[in-house]
Amino acid sequence: MTEKTTAPETELATHSVENQPGPPPAADLWATDRPLRETLETAGGRREVAAKAGAGFGSTELRHAGEEARRHPPELRLFDRAGRRLDEVAFHPGYHEIMSAGMEHGYAHVAWDGAPGGHATHAAMVYMLSQVEPAICCPLTMTYAAVPALSATPEAAAVWQPKLTAHKYDPAIAPVAAKRSATMGMAMTEKQGGSDVRANSTRAVRSGDDWVLTGHKWFCSAPMSDGFLTLAQTDNGLSCFLVPRWLDEGRNGIRIQRLKAKLGNIANASSEIEYHGARATLLGEDGRGVNTIIEMVHHTRLDTAMAPAGLMRAALVEVNHWISGRRTFQKRLIDQPLMRTVVADLVLDWEGALALGMRAAQAFDGDTPEERSFARIAVALAKYNSNKRAPQVIVEAMECLGGMGYVDDTPMPMFYREAPLNSIWEGSGNVICLDILRTLARDPGAGEALRSELEAATGVDRRYDAALGAHMERWPGLPEEAEVRWFAESLAGLLAGSVLLRTGHPAVADGWVATRVAGNRGLIPGSVSGLDTEALLARL
Repeated sequence: MTEKTTAPETELATHSVENQPGPPPAADLWATDRPLRETLETAGGRREVAAKAGAGFGSTELRHAGEEARRHPPELRLFDRAGRRLDEVAFHPGYHEIMSAGMEHGYAHVAWDGAPGGHATHAAMVYMLSQVEPAICCPLTMTYAAVPALSATPEAAAVWQPKLTAHKYDPAIAPVAAKRSATMGMAMTEKQGGSDVRANSTRAVRSGDDWVLTGHKWFCSAPMSDGFLTLAQTDNGLSCFLVPRWLDEGRNGIRIQRLKAKLGNIANASSEIEYHGARATLLGEDGRGVNTIIEMVHHTRLDTAMAPAGLMRAALVEVNHWISGRRTFQKRLIDQPLMRTVVADLVLDWEGALALGMRAAQAFDGDTPEERSFARIAVALAKYNSNKRAPQVIVEAMECLGGMGYVDDTPMPMFYREAPLNSIWEGSGNVICLDILRTLARDPGAGEALRSELEAATGVDRRYDAALGAHMERWPGLPEEAEVRWFAESLAGLLAGSVLLRTGHPAVADGWVATRVAGNRGLIPGSVSGLDTEALLARL
């Protein structure tokens, strides 16, 4: 796609078009995002890799590809013209263009290439690509996250890991051995259990060196992936299997029932499938499937913690462009004191989510038991808190644009439809809170690492110290289940405050502690006072 060289006509038959900022110009997502550059530096990520990705992801061409992929959603093709089963999904070329860009820039492989800061660099890519086309992040995220889970069975890892970490995208319908690269999906959810995967009823029966699966999966994202990690019952209990999409002898027994009609995530072909004697390979130990697949879930949670920060950033970029170019009551909107306060308050949520997510990513890169334990608790807190904040931030951002923010001529409605997704997928709010309880109960190292991280910021701000003391007094041990949301929210706010006080911009750290930690604010965004609005708006 080339840039238009002729400006649209502004003198119409009935009126002149004025006071209407056009769309923001395409922008390098790395070069224009100072907070990202700062947090990646702190987390030890690879600047040159992230910079190249940011330039590519922010290009006019890739943004157009995302728009086209949403405008022309995936199409289910169950049969060919002769009535033979296909069970395929056709995508617009824009989908494949973004998949290719993600793979080539390292979204799926940079964390596994052995260089320092790989997970932090990957997290930066999730954050940036989520601003362009978040739906296509889903298959890329699962491909990234499947790599460690495959290590449970070295024979499978030897075949699949090199293809999942390849630098090229290969959408060909072919068995994995015949492809330059591969993608991986996941299929766990069944009707009767939902998050309670131990209620799954899909059965697996041994057949020679392989297994054969029969059953139904209510939700399978990215059904054109080359393989799926899935759960099924054996005589020994719930087990984890790798189900290839295509076999050397032809199509595997995977039947697509329908594509899901969803609120958002339109470019991604989420589906309902059945296994009709699908051949599969056991991963890990028979009867211990949750222990195997949890490695994939753990890594997908990093991405669901980073995506809301990207969505908030993208919405605020639209806001900043609009209020800088729109005038009302003889002033630019950005010069109106109330508008400045609202946007500055939203900046705090975005920067808090970015800082917390990148600190979790840094822990994923750690090689000590302490950092591994901290990664498990930090990513759960980040996923929970940032995703709960994202919808409210985006609603307020839409309102900053007025009626323009509610129409699909802007990307704001798309951001709004995406905002709840990462809170629901890979463990909804209650599931994550219960997981936080389990982690702290079962892994003493997680609690110790979290406490150390929180105490590292003491002595910097008396308001933070008082809030941390109040939290410890309120919950000297683990809370009762009924109030674990309050407990998790408090911990996440304190943890983000600790990170910002030690590594963040002074105006951001001060504003976060005053409003999100000390609680000096109302319940609605913008119900604050005393923020350094000049410094916070400059962060955009």
